[in-house]
Amino acid sequence: MTTVGAVRRRLFGIPSAKAVFSRPGFAPEAWERFAPVATSLMEGYHAALEDPRMPVLAARLEAVEPSLKGFAYEGAGMGLAALDAIAPWKRRLEAFAAGPGARHVYPVYVGVGLAYARLKRTPEAQLAALDPLLGWVTADGYGFHEAFFKRRRYVEQHAVPTRLSRHGRQYFDQGVGRALWFSNGGVVDRVTRLVAGFQPDRHADLWSGVGLASAYGGGVDEAALRALLAHASAYRPQLARGAATAAWGRRTAGNPAAHTDLACRIFCESGSDDAADVVEEAARDLPVISVEPRYEIWRRRTEDRFAT
Repeated sequence: MTTVGAVRRRLFGIPSAKAVFSRPGFAPEAWERFAPVATSLMEGYHAALEDPRMPVLAARLEAVEPSLKGFAYEGAGMGLAALDAIAPWKRRLEAFAAGPGARHVYPVYVGVGLAYARLKRTPEAQLAALDPLLGWVTADGYGFHEAFFKRRRYVEQHAVPTRLSRHGRQYFDQGVGRALWFSNGGVVDRVTRLVAGFQPDRHADLWSGVGLASAYGGGVDEAALRALLAHASAYRPQLARGAATAAWGRRTAGNPAAHTDLACRIFCESGSDDAADVVEEAARDLPVISVEPRYEIWRRRTEDRFAT
């Protein structure tokens, strides 16, 4: 670690992942089941702060266990976005997303959204500098952060972000759904009860986030996933889209996981490879110019395929 890196770690580092999971409202199962996820994300975040030089950072991230590598890249995206806020002329995030992080660009952008929330930046104001399709994923990361760290306001009081567009709020809610899964330790009854407390027009995006998190992060067995589907049967296409997106992300990165395949078999009624094919096919021939974000068209195409 460089001297400058040590200073950045002291100033911006997160002292304890376990302490984060011990906050009021979190289920005891959250840390028990997702400690490796949180630890990997922290490793990526601190690695970026300590030494953001591409070869050094990439080597540290690639040393993480394959099934958890996406979370480490998410943390790195968060760290690099924070560093770029301090020294924007260095454009570290752009170089990383086009280089070592290219195969993991989806979780990298989720991490960027986490940084935007901490920096109080609106994700949509930063889109011009990001990938035109996946840049919107930063709103998902933003929503995850707010629901995870400001639970009372965004989970218990169901606050709606005021600085986001209609589409931005949808992706924000997808992030909230992911936060509900991890902060509640994948306990199906708790997650279901919390989703039900939101306005009905937010449920579809919340469930898509739950589907993505349960497929990508795992944490539960087949019986729990089937119980989840039973509770959210009206939103099966959203659960399926979330799971298929997780499968696509893992295939793109080359880090498949058995729990992702299991979730796809339950929510998508197909293996993870077939589910990933649906997502990949939906991304073909997206319009270059559209009133709606390309990301929204991609999501809807994927969802429609599973609805039929």
